[in-house]
Parts: sequence; C-alpha cells; structure tokens
Amino acid sequence: MLDRSSNPDPARRWYWPFGRREQPETVFYEPYGRAIPPHIDEPLAPLKKPRGKWWWFSRTVAVAIFLFILLVAYLAITAPLSKSLQPIVPPQITLLTADGQPIARNGAVVEDPVQIADLPDHVTQAFLAIEDRRFYSHWGIDPRGLARALWSNISGNGMTQGGSTITQQLAKTTFLTPERSLTRKAREMFIAFWLESWLTKDEILERYLSNVYFGDNVYGLRAASLHYYYRQPENLKLEQAIVLAGLVQAPSRLAPTRNPELAAKRADLVKRAMVSTGYLTQDDADRLGTPPLDVRAKNTVPTGTYFADWAMPQARALTDMSYEKLTLTTTLDSRLQDIARQVVGRAPLGDAQIALVAMKPDGEVVAMIGGKDYAKSSFNRVTQARRQPGSTFKLFVWLAALRADMRPDDMIEDTPITKGGYLPKNSGEKYRGEITIKQAFARSSNVAAVRLFGKVGDKAVIREARNLGVQSQLAEDDPSLALGTSTMTLIELTAAYAGVAGNSWPVEPYAFKKETQSWTEWLFDWPGRYGSNTHERMEDMLRSAVNEGTGRQATLPIPNFGKTGTSQNNRDALFIGYAGEGEDRLVVGIWLGNDDNTPLKGIYGGGLPARIWKDFMRQAILGSKPAAATEPAKRPDPEGPVQPLDLPEVPVMPDIPIDMGDAEVRINGRDGVTLSTEIGGIPIDLKVDGEGLSVEPRRNRREPSNDR
Repeated sequence: MLDRSSNPDPARRWYWPFGRREQPETVFYEPYGRAIPPHIDEPLAPLKKPRGKWWWFSRTVAVAIFLFILLVAYLAITAPLSKSLQPIVPPQITLLTADGQPIARNGAVVEDPVQIADLPDHVTQAFLAIEDRRFYSHWGIDPRGLARALWSNISGNGMTQGGSTITQQLAKTTFLTPERSLTRKAREMFIAFWLESWLTKDEILERYLSNVYFGDNVYGLRAASLHYYYRQPENLKLEQAIVLAGLVQAPSRLAPTRNPELAAKRADLVKRAMVSTGYLTQDDADRLGTPPLDVRAKNTVPTGTYFADWAMPQARALTDMSYEKLTLTTTLDSRLQDIARQVVGRAPLGDAQIALVAMKPDGEVVAMIGGKDYAKSSFNRVTQARRQPGSTFKLFVWLAALRADMRPDDMIEDTPITKGGYLPKNSGEKYRGEITIKQAFARSSNVAAVRLFGKVGDKAVIREARNLGVQSQLAEDDPSLALGTSTMTLIELTAAYAGVAGNSWPVEPYAFKKETQSWTEWLFDWPGRYGSNTHERMEDMLRSAVNEGTGRQATLPIPNFGKTGTSQNNRDALFIGYAGEGEDRLVVGIWLGNDDNTPLKGIYGGGLPARIWKDFMRQAILGSKPAAATEPAKRPDPEGPVQPLDLPEVPVMPDIPIDMGDAEVRINGRDGVTLSTEIGGIPIDLKVDGEGLSVEPRRNRREPSNDR
C-alpha cells in the first residue's frame, strides 16, 4: 500500500458546496495504484413526478383567465359602453350666412334614439325575424345561425338571415372597422360577448335600431321612419316596418326611393321570415301590400362651398357628438360674398386661378372665394394653397425696422447690390439712388428690402411675422426671405395684415361668432399691440404704397392701405390691403396664379389683383350694390334649398377696370363709361353717362412704379 502522504491524482478533486471540509481517508489498493475515494453519504434528488393532464389543464385555464382580464381591461379603455350610445356617423349640420341663408349641409340625417318599450311589437318583430330570430335566447353568438348561413351559402339556396347576430352587428358598426378578416371577426365576437354581459337585450336592440344605416344618408330607425314615411317609428304600420327591416341588409341598393322593385322583393322575404317564426300568419302576410312612400325632406343632398369646407371642421369642434341635427350661423356675409362672386366672375383671368378672402380686423371672415369654380375644383386656394407672398412679405421687414427705432424718413440705398452671395434686382432694373425707407416701401424696392433685412437681422423679421400670426416655416439666414420666398397661405397672410389694421395681434381667422371675452380671460390673454408711433408710421407707409407707389390701381376716395406682391418669374400676383373705418373696416387679400406654378402672362401684383381689390372694396365699403343684387322678399328659410354662393355669375355688362397703359377704362351698365388718364401731367376722370360728359380731378398723381 502506498503512502497517503504522496500527492493525490489531480484529476480526482472533490469539493464541498458549503465551505471547506476535511478530506476523508482515501484508501489505495494495489496493484492498480489508483486511489478510490471513500463513500460519501449524500441525499439523492427525488424523482420528478410526471405532469399530468390536470396540471396542463389548470394552467391553461389560468392563462386564459389572465388574457380575458387583459382583454376586458383593454375594451373598457378603448371601447367604452358609452360609445354605443353615440351616433356612428356625424349628424347633419346646416350652415347659414349671417342673415340666415343656408349655404351648405354636411353629415348624415340622424334623429333621437328609439325606446323598445314605446315601439309596436310588429316593428321589433320584423327586424328580429329577418336579422336575428334567436336574439333573446343567445349570448351574442348564435351557432345555429352561423351554421344555417354557412349551409345556405354552400347549397346556394340564398339566405333569409345573416350569420351575424344583432349584437355582433352593433359591435361591428360601433367599435370596429368594416374590414373583412378573421381577426376582425374574432374581435367582433368577443365584443358581442362583452356587450351581452353588461347590457340588457332591450338596450342592445335599442342601440342597434338607433344607429343602423337605412340608405339615402339616413341613420337610425327614427330618421328612416321620418324620411321614407314621414311618421314617428312609434306609429309605423306593419307593412312600413317590414320594408324598413328589409333595408338593413343592403341599404344603398334596396332604398325604395331608388329601387322600389328590389325593396318590394326584399319586403316579401321579410314577410316569409315573420311567417316562419310565428310573428305573422300566412293569410295576414298575403293581405299586406306595398306601402306608398311619403318623402318630404328638403335636405337630402349634402352640398359644400369653399367657405363651408373650411368652416365645417370648426362647426364639428363646437358641438358634442349627439343625435341632434344642428343649424349654425356663420360669419359669412351674403352681400359681401355676392360681391366677391361677381367680381371674380367678371375678372379677365384667362387660365389663371384666383383666391379672395375678406375679413374684419379681428379675424371674422365675411367672404371667401377659393377658386374660379367650386364645381370643377374644390381645392381651396385661400386656406390650402401655399404660395410665395412676394413683396407683400416686406410688411414684416419694415415693421422690424420701425421697431428698431428707424423712421420713415431715414435714408437707404436703392442701388444695385454687387457684393455677397445674393444679388437681387429691382423690377425692370430701375434704381433711384438714395431714398427714404418710406419711398422704398411705396415703390417696393427689392435691393432696399434686402439691405434693410441685413440691418435688422432675420430673427427680428421672423419675430414680427410670428407676432402677427404667421405659422408657416420661414427660412433663417436667408436674405431672400425679405422678398417673400417662403411659402404661406393667403388666409394666413391676410390675417397678418388684419393684425396691423386693428393693431391687435395675433389674429386667428374664424367662421363662427366668438363669445364675449371675460375680464379674466382678457387679463391672461393679453393681445399684442404696436406703439402708437410704430403703428401710425406703418399705416402711413401702407397708404403711400397704394396712393403713390405700386398699388395705385387700387386707390379709393377714402383712406386705403395695402401692398402689392409678385413672386419670382410672375408665378404669383397678390394685393393685400384694408380700407374703411370702425365696424366697416375690411381686410381683403387677392391672389392670382396657376395651380401648376407656371408663370403668369402679363399679370403682376399692382395690376389685375389691385384692380379686383378696388372693384370689391368700391362696392363693399362705399355702399354700392352689385349689379345683379335683388332684395329678398322674406327672410331666408334655413330648411330650404342650399344656395351655392361660390359659382361665379358673369353679368351682362362688365364692371372692372381695364388696364390701357397710362389710362384705365371702366364700363358699367348703370354708371356709363369712365376713362382715367392724365392730361398735361394732371390726373383726371372723364365720365360719360346719361347726363352727358363730366370731368373730375383724381386725388393722386400717377408716378412710374418700380416693383410690381
């Protein structure tokens, strides 16, 4: 036997998991010469008991319960029961002008919900017979109905009843999208179980009948009963209820106003279903005829206009989701809208598009034309088109200069810029040397604008635009911004000028009268205002731009303020300005351009847009009525037909300035012919009408303009 003091085999090492332990004796046996470790008593691990079917079943049930709880919690958050009490489509809203004339209707015809207890038995029986015979006995899903529908599809015999229960249909229309997929069907079944757990059968049926679609843009049994038979559902006759019950399967195709023959065939199918379920005898069914329709509704066709398309989202935001049809009065002035419509209709636009918006200094929109013809294009160029404002953007540059303590009589160079990376030019490359910043604004000097922009900095200019409500993106560190190269909407730009007109900013255009602001709201929502010196100086320059500068063709015999604008390559032509006093003050923006952004031919801001602006203002502010205006015999009927105030009407005789170089001719069927020209450098108006020839001096002398 070998000595135990010799080194043990390094491959035979033993460890105790809880710390150091004395090694037991190791016995060595010869002749093999290898050590055999002593026997150590260690507890053996118990054998694992095999998992039986009950173990797997119990855990599967636990997981299912857990997932069910999660689904219920998810439904409680995303699909609350209160949603089934709301109409599934926005109810109809009628918009009126400020004087009560209907201009647009939008949304579905929806009436108050029905109560099962108030309905005759034959009304609910007709729907149950054709849609869900076992409604009062199943738990949301009807296996027999599903099997019957499947067999009918396979055999090709035609279905008398769909596979979905009324509860499933309520779940689908109220909480789910109309997609066709197994996932949606599974969700529909689960929601049906959920609805059955929380609502009574009568409550489910009430919500279903109050929301289901009946064709002709009519939702709910009450609206359908009034629409097709002009009676409340509580008074429906049996044959009328049968026809309405038959519409639910395919309301658009089966509507009796469109397809009376198909509706009658479907009604016969409902009769047979009622006979087979015991609700009706065969003799009674044979005696029933087809009920005559009694359609008296005047508002079956939803319509829209440029203004209405812009105002309708505001109307929806003002109202809660309810079954009530609403009639809302807008800020649109029918007289001013009619003036705008006729002015646009007789303007020599050629292929160009036009946009016009008129608002009060606080943002109350009173007229809007978003294009030449809404019927051909509903794209609203007042609110949707983002175009370059051209020189109308210079308002913000000069405001920044005035707020930097510059004055209108400060001098600035109107000479070519030869240094730097941006080398703008004046229109026609005309320069005047050193001029005042007032003269530079009136004649819309591009080089002076860029120099002024460099002095005040881009941040100051952008700050003025933001103060006045401009939200569009404005390029930083870009001197071309001074010339209006960043795009924005016409309504946004016009609202900025409104902020100057009322000396209160920012101005947010609106379509519905605002509530009077309380003193606490006024205290925490303090409007911005310019100092009296800054505001007076800016208005003085805006007036000089009209009377002495590029906007002379917009001159009125009353105080008028404005600015012309023409974008690069004559792609956009604008005139933005305001006139009038007090409540009669109007801010009007005019834009002309092509939708494909191609250059205009012979049109610039100081030309046709300025003349259109003047033509509108001359009638709107000075009190002249449009040629085709007629006094209404009585107050408009809000329930009457919609008046499409966007379609242009061209009068027999045009009444718009015709540009003839240094002369301007007006032809008007009422006022005769007016020629505005100069004789010996003196501007005069030669007027020929029924009383003969008259000569009148003009207020302002025409001077050659620089920027258009």
